[in-house]
Amino acid sequence: MQILSLACWNYDRCEPLIDGRVAIDGVQLQPNVMYPTEIFGRAFTEASFDICELSASSYVMQVAQGQCEYAAIPVFVSRAFRHGGFYVRADAGISSPKDLEGRVIGVPEYQMTMALWARGILQDDYGVDCRTFKTRTGGTNKAGRKERLPLVLPDDMDVRPIDDAETLNDLMLAGVLDAMISPMTPQAFTDGDSRIRRLFADPAAEERAYFQRAGLFPIMHVIGIRRRLLEANPELAVDVFKAFVAARRIAMDRLEETATASANRLHLPWVTAEWEATRALMGNDYWPYGVAENVADLEALCRYSYEQHLAPRRLDVRELFVPATVDLPGR
Repeated sequence: MQILSLACWNYDRCEPLIDGRVAIDGVQLQPNVMYPTEIFGRAFTEASFDICELSASSYVMQVAQGQCEYAAIPVFVSRAFRHGGFYVRADAGISSPKDLEGRVIGVPEYQMTMALWARGILQDDYGVDCRTFKTRTGGTNKAGRKERLPLVLPDDMDVRPIDDAETLNDLMLAGVLDAMISPMTPQAFTDGDSRIRRLFADPAAEERAYFQRAGLFPIMHVIGIRRRLLEANPELAVDVFKAFVAARRIAMDRLEETATASANRLHLPWVTAEWEATRALMGNDYWPYGVAENVADLEALCRYSYEQHLAPRRLDVRELFVPATVDLPGR
């Protein structure tokens, strides 16, 4: 029996592995529940964990460079539509995505997956030339954030870090930034400060329309396994993949039980309506794992990474995953 560490956040689709309801064949798991940004900081510098959640963008970069300590399986524990993460200064004269062209825009990290997808969506869905952005990187509400991986960008791209003592939130309020793309909500917006507003007045409606047009449910994070472990145990990747698929199934079934129960166990009054609307738009099994079930999303991820000068070459999606898992069903 191998003792292996697992690092991931306590998503409902991971909890059955964390609490032991689902086991990996031949493995005694030591779970570490951590916020993703903390995991990524250690995974891409120290490779601290045997099995761990990885930023999809950072992983694509490292695979394309041929230097990643992890090999991924097609398990997508984090996915998110990101139209709600566009914030603009109310007095900046930005009323549509095209108005972002040529502006000074803050983002926590240029290479982060949320920013990768955000720029790709602006380009493909709204015709925005993101090459015109003057990008400033740093922490949204907490100063000192740095790019976790080194960037090699063309000389004509204006991407610079902000001062170590500054935050994107503060620079928005000071009028230095015109807009911000961030998965974290700026504190000023949380506080109800009228100087900052969302670009899209109804992000959820915009995201649903995007899915109807593009058919994409953006992949944010994958699960990786140390390559040296796979060299010693080639069957491990398939066993881990099957365990995550089983855990996801439990979570999906649990959500259905909650949404269809006669009494609501959650502090959300419209959970049933949201569950029904999601299934009506995206299908009954709307969060699949597996390559075949997600090929369009994965192709977009690889294309955006190359187009945005993160990956030095455009990867084929099959290159991202342990070969033994590429053709496995993800439902």
